[in-house]
Amino acid sequence: MNSLGFTKPNRNTRIVVAMSGGVDSSVVACLLHEQGFDVIGITLQLYDMGEALKKKNACCAGTDIYDAKKIAEKIGFPHYVLNYQNLFRESVIDDFADSYLRGETPIPCVKCNQSVKFRDLMKLARDLGADALATGHYVQRAVGQTGQIEMRKAVDDGKDQSYFLFATTKEQLEFLRFPLGGNTKEKTRQEAERLGLEVANKPDSQDICFVPNGDYAAVIRKHRPTAFKQGNLIHIETKKILGKHDGIINFTLGQRRGIGIAYPEPLYVVKIDPKENVIFVGEEKFLQNRKFKIRDLNWLADDIDLTAPIKAQVRLRSNHAEENATVKIGKNGEAEIEMNSETRAITPGQACVIYQDSRVLGGGWITKEIE
Repeated sequence: MNSLGFTKPNRNTRIVVAMSGGVDSSVVACLLHEQGFDVIGITLQLYDMGEALKKKNACCAGTDIYDAKKIAEKIGFPHYVLNYQNLFRESVIDDFADSYLRGETPIPCVKCNQSVKFRDLMKLARDLGADALATGHYVQRAVGQTGQIEMRKAVDDGKDQSYFLFATTKEQLEFLRFPLGGNTKEKTRQEAERLGLEVANKPDSQDICFVPNGDYAAVIRKHRPTAFKQGNLIHIETKKILGKHDGIINFTLGQRRGIGIAYPEPLYVVKIDPKENVIFVGEEKFLQNRKFKIRDLNWLADDIDLTAPIKAQVRLRSNHAEENATVKIGKNGEAEIEMNSETRAITPGQACVIYQDSRVLGGGWITKEIE
């Protein structure tokens, strides 16, 4: 059995590598080629190149496509650039805009992995006769005690990307490989230096790739020009109208700055009502809650009894630590989560990813508090 789990020689094992032009995916492609695998690099053009070139440090921008192509030519494996702009707009950008209109705070990177990268790119990889699709994500794929494929957090806690991959299905996980899951970022950069890759010190992307300068409101204005409708700012407890807002998309749960209200106590956005076009504000205490629901549950653990409450840890934001909670699996892809302690700003539209130690059990999208 070779290093990727196939019972045949490396040279007879075809691997499609999703190459963003960054250091991580470049190292994956080059290491697999070095090990003798039949590597094909694929880079996706996901949005308008003119817009892409206006910002730095964003995946799949014009310079990133050039970097990926240059690396493939230097090392000596095939590389293709595919135009997925329409798929990306329909699956990711439209959903991003509509999510804000629903009063949510979306995570487009999860949607991108869930749809364009793992659904559409995976289909292409199969059409090319690939045995697997490899990516530069920092997450581990392992065989559990019952023989099922599991997703686990990366060895490098600071780079772990399991939060963004919770929607990966069991079928997709069978086909995917994550060669960097056992690496630290430092080791990956050292490998890039050893391989002579010019991207060895290239900065990681920080922003949402299709949002120039972090101005998400401008993206929504372009795709949903009628979204900026004025409404009331209301105190959650007194129900008093304290002011006006210029569109609910300008606000996120827990926000303090930019509310534009003079008040004796600091006020925060504590609830967004898209139906009535109202922003509810209140003091810090109104942001605390323990119970909420999630929808579109993706469950990866077949060996766990779903009829009983599950003691687990949950992560509610990509940059937050896991917290202890109890999970009750419901019907129609829903689940109820009860945190062990009060938690601040549980935000609709964000993901709730469920762990037991380093293992990812599954996850879903936060919808609302349980009254």
